[in-house]
Amino acid sequence: MSSNGVSSALGALQPLGRALMLPIAVLPVAGLLLRLGQPDMMNIAFVAAAGDAIFHNLGLIFAIGVAVGFAKDGNGAAGLAGAVCFLIATNGAEALMTLPVDATTGLTGKAADLAGTAFKDAAINHLSVPIGILSGVIAGGFYNRFGTIRLPEYLAFFGGRRFVPIVSGLAGLMIAAGVGFSSGGLAKGIDSLSHAVVAAGPLGLFAYGLLNRLLIVTGLHHILNNVAWFILGDFHGATGDLHRFFAGDPSAGAFMSGFFPVMMFGLPAACLAMWRSARPERRAAVGGMLASLALTSFLTGVTEPIEFSFMFLAPALYALHAVLTGLSMVIMDALGVRLGFSFSAGLFDYVINFGKATRPLLLIPVGLVYAGVYYAAFRFAIVRFDLKTPGREPLEELAAMAGVKRDTPRGRGFIEALGGAGNLVSIDACTTRLRLVVADQAAIDEPALKALGARGFVRPSPRDLQVVLGPIADEVAREMREALGAPAPKPAVAAEKASIAAAPADTAVARAVLAALGGAANVRQVEGAANRLLVALADATLIDVEALKRAGLRGLARTAPDRAQLIFPTAAEPLAAAIRQNQ
Repeated sequence: MSSNGVSSALGALQPLGRALMLPIAVLPVAGLLLRLGQPDMMNIAFVAAAGDAIFHNLGLIFAIGVAVGFAKDGNGAAGLAGAVCFLIATNGAEALMTLPVDATTGLTGKAADLAGTAFKDAAINHLSVPIGILSGVIAGGFYNRFGTIRLPEYLAFFGGRRFVPIVSGLAGLMIAAGVGFSSGGLAKGIDSLSHAVVAAGPLGLFAYGLLNRLLIVTGLHHILNNVAWFILGDFHGATGDLHRFFAGDPSAGAFMSGFFPVMMFGLPAACLAMWRSARPERRAAVGGMLASLALTSFLTGVTEPIEFSFMFLAPALYALHAVLTGLSMVIMDALGVRLGFSFSAGLFDYVINFGKATRPLLLIPVGLVYAGVYYAAFRFAIVRFDLKTPGREPLEELAAMAGVKRDTPRGRGFIEALGGAGNLVSIDACTTRLRLVVADQAAIDEPALKALGARGFVRPSPRDLQVVLGPIADEVAREMREALGAPAPKPAVAAEKASIAAAPADTAVARAVLAALGGAANVRQVEGAANRLLVALADATLIDVEALKRAGLRGLARTAPDRAQLIFPTAAEPLAAAIRQNQ
């Protein structure tokens, strides 16, 4: 496959990697409730049942969460469509299933009916997470495609967002047919995959740990994790390493235990090595930042900000980190350690799930050894190869970072560093990254972004950009969307004002845009910012995209259910003024 083909494939998979994080975000509260309600802790049955309810409905949660994550504006209509698709698919498939002969052998009447129902429920439960993910992808894609569809007037009620659950339900019927008539083969395929992974033993665990770290650069490790944590294996109806661990499977945890020595001990020690290797005059400046990264990794298991601080500076060092993660999987498994988490391998999950773990105290000696190995390896590599880790940046980069304005609101500061509003096609975020689509990668000011807190950058395709920030990524994305949705500050330079005034908008174009937005009564507010028209509408489903394209539209981004940004090739403020005059 060509490099362009690889980039296109990676770009196509990015929305799935991002969307998977939304349903996974509910697992910490589920794990916390489930554990607190257990007899060895607070012994409150209804609390444990509340947490267990999340795990027993993971398929539905993934269908809703992935659909919302896929939708271009995160609209809840996509989540409803995902739920509709999932429910139709699972219930339809269950009705189409053929019971094997031995499922009801020796049973008659109600006993046979109950046995048949239990068999079908177990078979669907085994496939619920894959069906949920597929339902979410379909519903989110249909929302993006059909969310603004116009139907004939006599069917207008079913147009726009209301059309999405309908067409998603039809897709659910097709999934039901495919799953219902081939459920036995699908279940056998998943079982074969599970047995193959188990049979691979240490080699399989090592490969998983290695690939998990290597795929971080693309953001696709979430897809790999979902297979291991939610699909592989079966224990009394619970599937996946994570679900089985909380269901009490003594063999579960192999795909989680190995992360604890790395995240709680290894990477914090790497931060210590980077601080010790910083230039003396820079240690105070970077000490607080590195301490924060180390503490975040130790407590919560969020490691990407640390990893991106050396991933591209020292690929060989990052390769060693990936190998050590794979070895940690093997070592913890060989020692019989079984640890689990609902979010990540940090202290919080270690303490909460200590009572369900097997040989958890062995983490301490293994972790201390890993801390020593990481510190020694990082200290040697940084000094020996003069790696520009935090505190060792080139002087010209420090000068560029020092020139960044500190009094600008954070959201607008990121917008300016990313090339301005006109360069941003879409803004989204996952747990630790801004996930952006930009018009021109060359317009990105990396030193300014680093001064604002960026730890690294990934460019999966010519237009896709990921900015690694840590747990604040979602908050920053929200601030950026709010800054884009608010009226832009007026230029302070008289020459800029004169240039804008000297380029009056074509009245015919303004009227065409106004009509394409549903008419004057539908436009509540309109402002211009760079080459973007920021509009607030009474009914966003009335937007006629084709008519806007004929008026010169280059792109459209929906920042809220009632707000949109229209990208034009020229300054949008004169056009906004002309539209207001025609209202």
